[in-house]
Amino acid sequence: MTTTATHAPHRLIRLHANDNVLVARQLIGLGDELPELGVRIRAQVPAGHKIAAQDIMAGEPVRKYDTIIGVASRNILKGEHVHSHNIALIDFNREPGFCEDVRPVDYVAPDKRATFMGIVRADGRVATRNFIGLLSSVNCSSTVIKKIAEHFTPERLAAYPNVDGVVAFAQTSGCGMSSPSHHFDVLQRTIAGYARHPNLAAVLIVGLGCERNQVASLVEAQQLVPDSNLRTFVMQDTGGTRATIAQGIAAIEAMLPEANAIKRVPVSAAHLKIGLECGGSDGFSGITANPALGAAMDILVRHGGTAILSETPEIHGVEFMLTRRAISPEVGQKLLDRLAWWEEYTRGQNGQFNGVVGPGNQAGGLANIFEKSLGSAMKGGTTPLQAVYEYAEPIDKAGLVFMDSPGYDPVAATGQIASGANLICFTTGRGSMFGSKPAPTIKLASNTAMFTRLEEDMDINCGLILDGELSVEQMGQRIFEHILEAASGASTKSELLGLGDHEFVPWHLGIVS
Repeated sequence: MTTTATHAPHRLIRLHANDNVLVARQLIGLGDELPELGVRIRAQVPAGHKIAAQDIMAGEPVRKYDTIIGVASRNILKGEHVHSHNIALIDFNREPGFCEDVRPVDYVAPDKRATFMGIVRADGRVATRNFIGLLSSVNCSSTVIKKIAEHFTPERLAAYPNVDGVVAFAQTSGCGMSSPSHHFDVLQRTIAGYARHPNLAAVLIVGLGCERNQVASLVEAQQLVPDSNLRTFVMQDTGGTRATIAQGIAAIEAMLPEANAIKRVPVSAAHLKIGLECGGSDGFSGITANPALGAAMDILVRHGGTAILSETPEIHGVEFMLTRRAISPEVGQKLLDRLAWWEEYTRGQNGQFNGVVGPGNQAGGLANIFEKSLGSAMKGGTTPLQAVYEYAEPIDKAGLVFMDSPGYDPVAATGQIASGANLICFTTGRGSMFGSKPAPTIKLASNTAMFTRLEEDMDINCGLILDGELSVEQMGQRIFEHILEAASGASTKSELLGLGDHEFVPWHLGIVS
Protein backbone atom coordinates (compact mmCIF):
# COMPACT_ATOMS: atom_id res chain seq x y z
CA MET A 1 0.00 0.00 0.00
CA THR A 2 1.39 3.39 -0.96
CA THR A 3 1.29 6.23 1.53
CA THR A 4 2.16 9.06 -0.84
CA ALA A 5 -0.82 10.77 -2.44
CA THR A 6 -0.73 11.32 -6.19
CA HIS A 7 -2.65 14.44 -7.13
CA ALA A 8 -4.94 14.09 -10.13
CA PRO A 9 -5.41 17.29 -12.18
CA HIS A 10 -7.32 20.10 -10.54
CA ARG A 11 -9.16 19.20 -7.36
CA LEU A 12 -9.13 15.41 -6.99
CA ILE A 13 -6.66 13.01 -5.36
CA ARG A 14 -6.14 9.45 -6.57
CA LEU A 15 -4.57 7.39 -3.80
CA HIS A 16 -4.04 4.15 -5.72
CA ALA A 17 -4.34 3.10 -9.35
CA ASN A 18 -6.92 0.44 -8.43
CA ASP A 19 -9.22 2.82 -6.53
CA ASN A 20 -12.73 3.48 -7.85
CA VAL A 21 -13.11 6.63 -5.72
CA LEU A 22 -11.16 9.87 -5.66
CA VAL A 23 -10.86 12.35 -2.78
CA ALA A 24 -11.88 15.99 -3.12
CA ARG A 25 -8.99 18.21 -2.12
CA GLN A 26 -11.34 21.19 -1.76
CA LEU A 27 -15.07 21.89 -1.82
CA ILE A 28 -16.61 21.02 -5.18
CA GLY A 29 -19.94 22.68 -5.94
CA LEU A 30 -23.04 21.21 -7.52
CA GLY A 31 -22.74 21.31 -11.30
CA ASP A 32 -18.99 22.01 -11.33
CA GLU A 33 -17.22 20.40 -14.26
CA LEU A 34 -14.66 17.68 -13.57
CA PRO A 35 -12.60 17.51 -16.78
CA GLU A 36 -10.54 14.63 -15.42
CA LEU A 37 -13.72 12.52 -15.27
CA GLY A 38 -15.56 14.11 -18.17
CA VAL A 39 -18.64 14.82 -16.05
CA ARG A 40 -20.37 17.54 -14.07
CA ILE A 41 -20.53 16.96 -10.34
CA ARG A 42 -23.93 15.55 -9.37
CA ALA A 43 -23.95 16.93 -5.78
CA GLN A 44 -21.89 19.29 -3.67
CA VAL A 45 -18.90 17.41 -2.27
CA PRO A 46 -17.08 18.80 0.79
CA ALA A 47 -13.30 18.71 1.05
CA GLY A 48 -12.05 15.29 2.15
CA HIS A 49 -15.07 13.43 0.79
CA LYS A 50 -15.09 10.86 -2.01
CA ILE A 51 -16.27 11.02 -5.62
CA ALA A 52 -16.86 7.97 -7.82
CA ALA A 53 -14.09 7.68 -10.40
CA GLN A 54 -16.23 5.25 -12.42
CA ASP A 55 -19.65 3.66 -12.30
CA ILE A 56 -19.91 1.37 -9.27
CA MET A 57 -22.78 -1.10 -9.42
CA ALA A 58 -24.82 -2.10 -6.38
CA GLY A 59 -22.95 -4.75 -4.39
CA GLU A 60 -19.57 -3.95 -5.91
CA PRO A 61 -16.67 -3.13 -3.57
CA VAL A 62 -15.74 0.49 -2.96
CA ARG A 63 -11.94 0.76 -2.94
CA LYS A 64 -9.76 3.41 -1.34
CA TYR A 65 -6.00 2.90 -1.10
CA ASP A 66 -6.80 -0.36 -2.94
CA THR A 67 -8.60 -1.52 0.22
CA ILE A 68 -12.29 -2.39 0.48
CA ILE A 69 -14.12 0.11 2.70
CA GLY A 70 -17.61 -1.23 1.92
CA VAL A 71 -19.87 -2.02 -1.01
CA ALA A 72 -22.17 0.18 -3.06
CA SER A 73 -25.66 0.00 -1.54
CA ARG A 74 -27.09 1.10 -4.91
CA ASN A 75 -25.76 1.94 -8.34
CA ILE A 76 -23.32 4.87 -8.10
CA LEU A 77 -22.57 6.83 -11.27
CA LYS A 78 -19.21 8.33 -12.13
CA GLY A 79 -18.92 11.77 -10.54
CA GLU A 80 -21.36 11.04 -7.71
CA HIS A 81 -20.65 11.83 -4.09
CA VAL A 82 -19.72 8.55 -2.35
CA HIS A 83 -20.42 8.46 1.37
CA SER A 84 -22.50 6.76 4.05
CA HIS A 85 -25.71 7.30 2.06
CA ASN A 86 -24.60 4.90 -0.68
CA ILE A 87 -21.93 2.70 0.97
CA ALA A 88 -22.93 -0.36 2.99
CA LEU A 89 -20.55 -1.83 5.55
CA ILE A 90 -20.51 -5.55 4.85
CA ASP A 91 -17.98 -7.74 6.58
CA PHE A 92 -15.84 -9.87 4.30
CA ASN A 93 -13.13 -12.46 4.66
CA ARG A 94 -9.73 -10.94 5.37
CA GLU A 95 -6.86 -13.39 5.36
CA PRO A 96 -4.49 -12.56 8.23
CA GLY A 97 -1.44 -13.69 6.25
CA PHE A 98 0.62 -13.97 9.41
CA CYS A 99 4.22 -12.73 8.93
CA GLU A 100 3.90 -12.40 5.13
CA ASP A 101 4.97 -8.75 5.00
CA VAL A 102 7.65 -8.79 7.70
CA ARG A 103 10.70 -6.93 6.50
CA PRO A 104 13.94 -6.56 8.50
CA VAL A 105 14.49 -3.18 10.12
CA ASP A 106 17.58 -1.24 9.10
CA TYR A 107 18.54 -0.24 12.63
CA VAL A 108 20.82 2.73 13.24
CA ALA A 109 23.96 1.73 15.11
CA PRO A 110 23.62 2.55 18.84
CA ASP A 111 26.47 5.07 18.77
CA LYS A 112 24.86 6.95 15.86
CA ARG A 113 21.29 7.11 17.14
CA ALA A 114 19.49 10.40 17.62
CA THR A 115 19.48 11.82 21.14
CA PHE A 116 17.32 14.07 23.27
CA MET A 117 17.84 15.81 26.59
CA GLY A 118 16.21 13.43 29.04
CA ILE A 119 16.00 12.95 32.79
CA VAL A 120 17.68 9.76 34.01
CA ARG A 121 16.20 8.37 37.20
CA ALA A 122 18.27 6.57 39.83
CA ASP A 123 17.11 3.18 38.54
CA GLY A 124 18.02 4.01 34.93
CA ARG A 125 14.53 4.87 33.67
CA VAL A 126 14.39 7.92 31.40
CA ALA A 127 11.82 10.69 31.71
CA THR A 128 10.70 13.46 29.37
CA ARG A 129 8.95 15.47 32.12
CA ASN A 130 9.35 15.92 35.88
CA PHE A 131 6.05 15.99 37.77
CA ILE A 132 4.95 15.01 41.24
CA GLY A 133 1.73 13.00 41.01
CA LEU A 134 -1.22 12.31 43.27
CA LEU A 135 -3.36 9.22 42.67
CA SER A 136 -6.67 8.23 44.23
CA SER A 137 -7.55 4.61 44.87
CA VAL A 138 -11.24 5.49 44.73
CA ASN A 139 -13.50 8.35 43.67
CA CYS A 140 -14.05 9.17 47.37
CA SER A 141 -10.48 10.46 47.68
CA SER A 142 -10.42 12.27 44.33
CA THR A 143 -11.50 15.63 45.74
CA VAL A 144 -8.78 15.45 48.38
CA ILE A 145 -5.98 14.88 45.87
CA LYS A 146 -7.32 17.73 43.73
CA LYS A 147 -7.25 20.06 46.75
CA ILE A 148 -3.67 19.03 47.55
CA ALA A 149 -2.57 19.69 43.97
CA GLU A 150 -4.38 23.05 43.88
CA HIS A 151 -2.24 24.24 46.78
CA PHE A 152 0.88 24.09 44.63
CA THR A 153 0.37 27.18 42.53
CA PRO A 154 3.04 28.46 40.13
CA GLU A 155 4.02 30.98 42.80
CA ARG A 156 4.57 28.24 45.40
CA LEU A 157 6.53 26.14 42.90
CA ALA A 158 8.74 29.04 41.79
CA ALA A 159 11.49 27.83 44.13
CA TYR A 160 11.53 24.49 42.29
CA PRO A 161 12.08 25.43 38.62
CA ASN A 162 12.92 21.86 37.57
CA VAL A 163 9.54 20.52 38.71
CA ASP A 164 6.94 20.69 35.93
CA GLY A 165 4.04 20.69 38.36
CA VAL A 166 2.04 18.83 40.98
CA VAL A 167 -0.83 17.04 39.25
CA ALA A 168 -3.82 15.08 40.60
CA PHE A 169 -4.95 12.02 38.66
CA ALA A 170 -8.49 11.80 40.03
CA GLN A 171 -10.75 8.95 38.96
CA THR A 172 -14.35 7.83 39.40
CA SER A 173 -14.11 4.13 40.23
CA GLY A 174 -12.52 1.93 42.90
CA CYS A 175 -15.69 0.92 44.73
CA GLY A 176 -19.17 -0.28 43.80
CA MET A 177 -17.46 -2.73 41.48
CA SER A 178 -16.89 -6.45 41.28
CA SER A 179 -13.62 -7.65 42.76
CA PRO A 180 -11.94 -9.73 41.69
CA SER A 181 -12.85 -8.87 38.11
CA HIS A 182 -11.30 -7.79 34.84
CA HIS A 183 -12.36 -4.20 35.60
CA PHE A 184 -10.69 -4.36 39.01
CA ASP A 185 -7.44 -5.68 37.54
CA VAL A 186 -7.41 -3.01 34.81
CA LEU A 187 -7.96 -0.21 37.34
CA GLN A 188 -5.16 -1.40 39.63
CA ARG A 189 -2.81 -1.90 36.68
CA THR A 190 -3.55 1.61 35.40
CA ILE A 191 -2.98 3.31 38.76
CA ALA A 192 0.25 1.34 39.27
CA GLY A 193 1.43 2.23 35.76
CA TYR A 194 1.18 5.91 36.64
CA ALA A 195 2.74 5.38 40.07
CA ARG A 196 5.87 3.91 38.50
CA HIS A 197 5.96 6.19 35.45
CA PRO A 198 9.39 7.79 34.97
CA ASN A 199 7.81 11.19 34.34
CA LEU A 200 6.67 11.25 37.96
CA ALA A 201 9.57 12.05 40.29
CA ALA A 202 7.43 11.25 43.32
CA VAL A 203 3.92 9.95 44.00
CA LEU A 204 1.32 10.15 46.76
CA ILE A 205 -1.55 7.61 46.68
CA VAL A 206 -4.63 8.50 48.73
CA GLY A 207 -7.49 6.17 49.60
CA LEU A 208 -10.64 6.45 51.71
CA GLY A 209 -10.37 3.25 53.73
CA CYS A 210 -13.52 1.22 53.08
CA GLU A 211 -13.34 0.93 49.29
CA ARG A 212 -12.90 -2.32 47.38
CA ASN A 213 -9.65 -1.01 45.88
CA GLN A 214 -7.77 -0.88 49.17
CA VAL A 215 -4.49 1.04 49.05
CA ALA A 216 -2.56 -1.69 50.85
CA SER A 217 -3.79 -4.42 48.53
CA LEU A 218 -3.13 -2.20 45.49
CA VAL A 219 0.47 -1.65 46.59
CA GLU A 220 0.99 -5.34 47.31
CA ALA A 221 -0.71 -6.70 44.17
CA GLN A 222 1.16 -4.31 41.88
CA GLN A 223 4.50 -4.74 43.68
CA LEU A 224 4.90 -1.05 44.41
CA VAL A 225 7.58 -0.20 46.95
CA PRO A 226 6.71 2.64 49.35
CA ASP A 227 9.63 4.95 50.16
CA SER A 228 10.27 8.67 50.46
CA ASN A 229 9.09 9.15 46.86
CA LEU A 230 6.07 6.85 47.06
CA ARG A 231 3.82 7.70 50.00
CA THR A 232 0.31 6.43 50.82
CA PHE A 233 -2.46 7.89 52.98
CA VAL A 234 -5.86 6.52 54.01
CA MET A 235 -8.34 9.27 54.88
CA GLN A 236 -10.16 7.31 57.56
CA ASP A 237 -6.83 6.79 59.35
CA THR A 238 -5.39 10.29 58.93
CA GLY A 239 -8.36 12.12 60.42
CA GLY A 240 -10.64 12.94 57.50
CA THR A 241 -10.72 15.42 54.66
CA ARG A 242 -9.06 18.51 56.15
CA ALA A 243 -6.36 16.52 57.97
CA THR A 244 -5.55 14.47 54.86
CA ILE A 245 -5.22 17.59 52.73
CA ALA A 246 -2.86 19.14 55.28
CA GLN A 247 -0.75 15.99 55.58
CA GLY A 248 -0.73 15.61 51.81
CA ILE A 249 0.57 19.14 51.33
CA ALA A 250 3.29 18.49 53.89
CA ALA A 251 4.24 15.22 52.16
CA ILE A 252 4.55 16.93 48.76
CA GLU A 253 6.58 19.77 50.28
CA ALA A 254 9.02 17.17 51.59
CA MET A 255 9.25 15.57 48.12
CA LEU A 256 9.91 18.79 46.20
CA PRO A 257 13.62 19.37 46.97
CA GLU A 258 14.68 15.94 45.72
CA ALA A 259 12.35 16.17 42.71
CA ASN A 260 13.92 19.49 41.81
CA ALA A 261 17.47 18.13 42.04
CA ILE A 262 17.62 16.83 38.48
CA LYS A 263 19.26 17.88 35.26
CA ARG A 264 18.68 16.89 31.67
CA VAL A 265 21.42 14.95 29.89
CA PRO A 266 21.78 13.57 26.36
CA VAL A 267 20.16 10.14 26.05
CA SER A 268 19.37 7.85 23.12
CA ALA A 269 16.07 8.13 21.27
CA ALA A 270 15.77 4.41 22.05
CA HIS A 271 14.32 5.52 25.39
CA LEU A 272 11.28 7.08 23.69
CA LYS A 273 7.94 5.30 23.88
CA ILE A 274 5.35 7.12 21.81
CA GLY A 275 1.62 6.58 22.25
CA LEU A 276 -0.19 6.99 18.90
CA GLU A 277 -3.68 8.51 18.91
CA CYS A 278 -6.12 9.95 16.40
CA GLY A 279 -9.37 11.74 17.04
CA GLY A 280 -11.72 14.04 15.20
CA SER A 281 -10.44 12.39 12.01
CA ASP A 282 -11.39 13.51 8.50
CA GLY A 283 -10.90 12.34 4.94
CA PHE A 284 -7.40 13.81 4.89
CA SER A 285 -6.17 12.08 8.07
CA GLY A 286 -5.31 8.91 6.15
CA ILE A 287 -3.58 10.92 3.41
CA THR A 288 -1.42 13.30 5.44
CA ALA A 289 -1.17 13.17 9.24
CA ASN A 290 -1.51 9.43 9.86
CA PRO A 291 0.94 8.19 7.20
CA ALA A 292 3.36 11.00 8.10
CA LEU A 293 3.23 9.95 11.75
CA GLY A 294 3.80 6.38 10.55
CA ALA A 295 6.89 7.57 8.67
CA ALA A 296 8.13 9.23 11.87
CA MET A 297 7.57 6.00 13.78
CA ASP A 298 9.57 4.07 11.19
CA ILE A 299 12.45 6.47 11.92
CA LEU A 300 11.95 6.09 15.66
CA VAL A 301 12.00 2.28 15.44
CA ARG A 302 15.21 2.42 13.41
CA HIS A 303 16.71 4.42 16.28
CA GLY A 304 15.65 1.79 18.81
CA GLY A 305 12.48 3.45 20.11
CA THR A 306 8.95 2.16 20.63
CA ALA A 307 5.70 3.09 18.87
CA ILE A 308 2.48 2.12 20.66
CA LEU A 309 -0.54 1.71 18.37
CA SER A 310 -3.88 1.28 20.17
CA GLU A 311 -7.61 1.96 19.72
CA THR A 312 -8.59 -1.60 18.80
CA PRO A 313 -11.96 -0.71 17.21
CA GLU A 314 -10.05 1.55 14.84
CA ILE A 315 -8.10 -1.24 13.18
CA HIS A 316 -11.29 -3.25 12.60
CA GLY A 317 -11.49 -4.10 8.92
CA VAL A 318 -7.80 -3.53 8.19
CA GLU A 319 -6.24 -5.70 10.88
CA PHE A 320 -4.47 -7.63 8.10
CA MET A 321 -2.19 -4.59 7.72
CA LEU A 322 -0.77 -5.56 11.12
CA THR A 323 -1.12 -9.35 11.21
CA ARG A 324 0.89 -9.61 7.98
CA ARG A 325 3.68 -7.72 9.74
CA ALA A 326 3.49 -9.71 12.98
CA ILE A 327 6.85 -11.25 13.90
CA SER A 328 5.14 -14.57 14.64
CA PRO A 329 1.74 -16.24 14.15
CA GLU A 330 1.31 -16.06 17.93
CA VAL A 331 1.61 -12.26 17.94
CA GLY A 332 -0.77 -11.98 15.00
CA GLN A 333 -3.29 -14.31 16.62
CA LYS A 334 -3.19 -12.34 19.87
CA LEU A 335 -4.30 -9.28 17.92
CA LEU A 336 -7.15 -11.24 16.31
CA ASP A 337 -8.14 -12.53 19.75
CA ARG A 338 -8.51 -8.97 21.00
CA LEU A 339 -10.71 -8.12 18.02
CA ALA A 340 -12.83 -11.20 18.70
CA TRP A 341 -13.24 -10.02 22.30
CA TRP A 342 -14.39 -6.63 21.02
CA GLU A 343 -16.88 -8.22 18.66
CA GLU A 344 -18.50 -10.00 21.60
CA TYR A 345 -18.18 -6.99 23.93
CA THR A 346 -20.00 -4.68 21.50
CA ARG A 347 -22.54 -7.15 20.12
CA GLY A 348 -25.90 -5.46 19.60
CA GLN A 349 -24.54 -2.00 20.39
CA ASN A 350 -24.61 1.00 18.08
CA GLY A 351 -20.92 1.65 18.55
CA GLN A 352 -17.90 2.41 16.46
CA PHE A 353 -16.71 -1.20 16.25
CA ASN A 354 -19.99 -2.07 14.56
CA GLY A 355 -19.58 0.56 11.91
CA VAL A 356 -20.94 3.87 13.19
CA VAL A 357 -18.27 6.56 13.36
CA GLY A 358 -18.83 9.87 15.14
CA PRO A 359 -20.63 12.85 13.61
CA GLY A 360 -17.36 14.74 13.19
CA ASN A 361 -15.77 11.81 11.36
CA GLN A 362 -18.75 11.58 9.02
CA ALA A 363 -18.77 15.32 8.37
CA GLY A 364 -15.06 15.06 7.59
CA GLY A 365 -15.62 12.46 4.90
CA LEU A 366 -15.28 9.09 6.67
CA ALA A 367 -18.21 6.85 5.82
CA ASN A 368 -17.70 4.02 8.30
CA ILE A 369 -15.27 2.31 10.66
CA PHE A 370 -13.45 0.45 7.87
CA GLU A 371 -12.55 3.74 6.20
CA LYS A 372 -11.51 5.30 9.49
CA SER A 373 -9.47 2.21 10.39
CA LEU A 374 -7.67 2.41 7.06
CA GLY A 375 -6.17 5.74 8.06
CA SER A 376 -5.83 4.96 11.74
CA ALA A 377 -3.64 1.90 11.20
CA MET A 378 -1.18 3.96 9.16
CA LYS A 379 0.03 5.72 12.31
CA GLY A 380 2.06 2.63 13.17
CA GLY A 381 4.24 2.87 10.06
CA THR A 382 5.59 -0.16 8.22
CA THR A 383 7.93 -1.99 10.61
CA PRO A 384 7.22 -5.45 12.10
CA LEU A 385 4.62 -5.81 14.85
CA GLN A 386 6.68 -7.00 17.81
CA ALA A 387 4.05 -7.63 20.50
CA VAL A 388 0.41 -7.19 21.56
CA TYR A 389 -0.42 -6.03 25.09
CA GLU A 390 -3.48 -5.81 27.31
CA TYR A 391 -4.68 -2.35 28.38
CA ALA A 392 -2.15 -0.61 30.66
CA GLU A 393 0.13 -3.66 30.66
CA PRO A 394 3.81 -2.66 31.00
CA ILE A 395 5.47 -2.56 27.59
CA ASP A 396 8.78 -4.39 27.59
CA LYS A 397 9.44 -4.73 23.84
CA ALA A 398 10.96 -2.10 21.57
CA GLY A 399 9.70 -1.39 18.06
CA LEU A 400 6.09 -1.26 16.89
CA VAL A 401 3.71 -2.75 19.45
CA PHE A 402 -0.05 -2.78 19.97
CA MET A 403 -1.92 -2.09 23.21
CA ASP A 404 -5.61 -3.02 23.38
CA SER A 405 -7.88 -0.08 24.17
CA PRO A 406 -11.12 1.63 23.20
CA GLY A 407 -11.05 4.30 20.53
CA TYR A 408 -12.13 6.90 23.11
CA ASP A 409 -9.06 9.11 23.23
CA PRO A 410 -8.69 9.87 26.97
CA VAL A 411 -9.12 6.18 27.84
CA ALA A 412 -6.68 5.04 25.16
CA ALA A 413 -4.05 7.64 26.07
CA THR A 414 -4.42 6.83 29.78
CA GLY A 415 -3.68 3.18 29.02
CA GLN A 416 -0.69 4.04 26.86
CA ILE A 417 0.81 6.28 29.54
CA ALA A 418 0.20 3.59 32.17
CA SER A 419 2.00 1.17 29.85
CA GLY A 420 5.01 3.47 29.76
CA ALA A 421 4.47 6.00 26.95
CA ASN A 422 6.50 9.12 27.70
CA LEU A 423 5.02 11.14 24.82
CA ILE A 424 1.73 11.05 22.92
CA CYS A 425 1.38 11.96 19.23
CA PHE A 426 -2.23 12.80 18.36
CA THR A 427 -3.45 13.29 14.79
CA THR A 428 -6.67 15.14 14.03
CA GLY A 429 -8.54 16.43 11.02
CA ARG A 430 -11.42 18.20 12.72
CA GLY A 431 -9.39 19.69 15.57
CA SER A 432 -9.34 17.74 18.82
CA MET A 433 -8.46 19.78 21.91
CA PHE A 434 -6.50 17.26 23.93
CA GLY A 435 -3.59 17.24 26.34
CA SER A 436 -2.13 14.72 28.75
CA LYS A 437 0.05 14.46 31.84
CA PRO A 438 2.58 13.34 32.87
CA ALA A 439 3.41 12.49 29.23
CA PRO A 440 2.75 15.51 26.98
CA THR A 441 0.74 15.42 23.75
CA ILE A 442 1.93 16.64 20.34
CA LYS A 443 -1.03 17.37 18.03
CA LEU A 444 -0.78 16.93 14.27
CA ALA A 445 -3.29 18.63 11.96
CA SER A 446 -4.29 16.83 8.76
CA ASN A 447 -5.08 19.96 6.74
CA THR A 448 -3.89 23.54 6.53
CA ALA A 449 -7.32 25.17 6.88
CA MET A 450 -7.90 23.59 10.28
CA PHE A 451 -4.30 24.17 11.39
CA THR A 452 -4.63 27.87 10.57
CA ARG A 453 -7.97 28.15 12.34
CA LEU A 454 -6.76 26.30 15.46
CA GLU A 455 -3.04 27.06 15.42
CA GLU A 456 -3.02 27.76 19.16
CA ASP A 457 -3.91 24.08 19.73
CA MET A 458 -2.01 22.40 16.88
CA ASP A 459 1.73 21.66 16.93
CA ILE A 460 2.41 20.46 13.38
CA ASN A 461 0.66 21.15 10.07
CA CYS A 462 0.65 17.92 8.07
CA GLY A 463 -1.58 19.68 5.54
CA LEU A 464 1.65 20.77 3.86
CA ILE A 465 1.61 17.31 2.24
CA LEU A 466 -1.77 18.04 0.67
CA ASP A 467 -0.54 21.48 -0.35
CA GLY A 468 2.34 19.88 -2.25
CA GLU A 469 5.04 21.49 -0.10
CA LEU A 470 6.37 18.35 1.61
CA SER A 471 6.29 14.61 0.94
CA VAL A 472 5.04 12.14 3.53
CA GLU A 473 8.63 11.12 4.21
CA GLN A 474 9.79 14.72 4.66
CA MET A 475 6.92 15.41 7.04
CA GLY A 476 7.80 12.22 8.93
CA GLN A 477 11.34 13.53 9.45
CA ARG A 478 9.93 16.87 10.65
CA ILE A 479 7.66 15.07 13.14
CA PHE A 480 10.57 12.99 14.44
CA GLU A 481 12.65 16.11 15.01
CA HIS A 482 9.72 17.78 16.79
CA ILE A 483 9.38 14.70 19.03
CA LEU A 484 13.04 15.03 20.06
CA GLU A 485 12.51 18.70 20.90
CA ALA A 486 9.38 18.00 22.96
CA ALA A 487 11.10 15.10 24.73
CA SER A 488 13.92 17.50 25.61
CA GLY A 489 11.49 19.79 27.44
CA ALA A 490 10.10 22.12 24.76
CA SER A 491 6.48 22.87 25.63
CA THR A 492 3.76 21.48 23.39
CA LYS A 493 0.70 23.56 22.51
CA SER A 494 -1.49 21.60 24.92
CA GLU A 495 1.02 22.23 27.73
CA LEU A 496 1.02 25.96 27.02
CA LEU A 497 -2.77 25.88 27.32
CA GLY A 498 -2.63 23.94 30.58
CA LEU A 499 -4.43 20.85 29.27
CA GLY A 500 -4.00 17.40 30.77
CA ASP A 501 -5.36 17.74 34.31
CA HIS A 502 -8.67 16.03 33.51
CA GLU A 503 -7.66 13.47 30.89
CA PHE A 504 -6.80 10.63 33.27
CA VAL A 505 -9.64 8.24 32.40
CA PRO A 506 -9.04 4.55 33.21
CA TRP A 507 -11.10 2.10 31.17
CA HIS A 508 -14.34 1.21 32.98
CA LEU A 509 -15.43 -2.38 32.37
CA GLY A 510 -18.14 -4.46 33.93
CA ILE A 511 -21.08 -3.69 36.18
CA VAL A 512 -21.44 -1.05 38.88
CA SER A 513 -23.35 -2.21 41.92
